[in-house]
Amino acid sequence: MSDTVPTAPSKSPAPTLFEQLGGEPAVSAVVDIFYDRVLGDPDLESYFSGVDVDHLRHHQRRFVAQALGAQRPYSGRSMRKAHEHLSITQEAFGRVVDHLGAALAEVGVDAAAIDAVAEVLLPLKQEIVTA
Repeated sequence: MSDTVPTAPSKSPAPTLFEQLGGEPAVSAVVDIFYDRVLGDPDLESYFSGVDVDHLRHHQRRFVAQALGAQRPYSGRSMRKAHEHLSITQEAFGRVVDHLGAALAEVGVDAAAIDAVAEVLLPLKQEIVTA
């Protein structure tokens, strides 16, 4: 008879949404598709006039990754500070959210995960919509 006490198998923490979606490569692909869609939308293109889109894509990758549970922190401006001068409407915000959902779907993210992403990001509406 053994004196060792059996131990329960250790449970790994549940993967973050960031990990479930595929990490940095997936977030990068989603952000690129997202911006292609947003910049091609005639109702949104004016918000990006004179903006360094490559720089914006870099920040967006970091922001989305952190919002989804990545360990690397986002160090950009607050959402309010970054958007306050743009007079973003609720309609424009909604279109952006729709484009994000479509970009996620395009890379194969299922509807439940898209809903989970929306739950993480939608509370930012109050900081972004100013018109």
